[in-house]
Amino acid sequence: MDRRDSLKSMFLGSLGTGLMLSGCTTDIAPPDPQIAKAAENYFGRTPEELKLIEELNEDQFFNTHEMETLETLCALILPANENYGSATDAGVPAFIEFIVKDMPYYQTPIRGGLMWLDHTANTKFNAEFKETPEGNQKIILDSIAYPNPDKPGWEQPLEIQFFTTMRNLTMTGYYTSKMGLEDLGYKGNQPNIWDGVPEEVLQKHGVSYDPEWIKKCINQDERGVIAEWDEEGNLLT
Repeated sequence: MDRRDSLKSMFLGSLGTGLMLSGCTTDIAPPDPQIAKAAENYFGRTPEELKLIEELNEDQFFNTHEMETLETLCALILPANENYGSATDAGVPAFIEFIVKDMPYYQTPIRGGLMWLDHTANTKFNAEFKETPEGNQKIILDSIAYPNPDKPGWEQPLEIQFFTTMRNLTMTGYYTSKMGLEDLGYKGNQPNIWDGVPEEVLQKHGVSYDPEWIKKCINQDERGVIAEWDEEGNLLT
């Protein structure tokens, strides 16, 4: 299993620990007009969230050199394969730039880690990390990616924490991107087969389905059709 497949397995494994099952309720209340209006105007984000995102996007934390180093590092952590691009191709450095502004406690550890990469590359190979040949870059990363307590000189807690943080952010950024979701083969929620409440139960309670509702919601000819939405979240099919 190569580096990319290993990280993919780690990411999928981490998803399993956070899954929760929720049931459907039969208590259908009339929609709250205010909630419906908010959903219409601010799909997925509240006004406060939109304002914060705008403010964060106006700032730039990493300088050009640091961003170029991030691009190199992210591509090394999760490289391209024959079907999909690297984490950098998926826009992960920009994702990390946003995260460190939204979560400032990441700023010092990551900036310090990038400085450590340059210092180590300069010391060992007389070049900045991003300018060092890939083979030598991997030598540097392997020294902090696989800590071994039995190996002399392994005590590099800050550097190890830096790489662990970068690996986690890279995986999160990639596998929540459009490219990463395609790589996972994720198709979104898929409907189970449901034919509605059995007719004898409906008759027992003296109710029936509206024919138009049945036509829209239980169309046997369209069971295999996957719903599609436009970029604004409107249902197309």
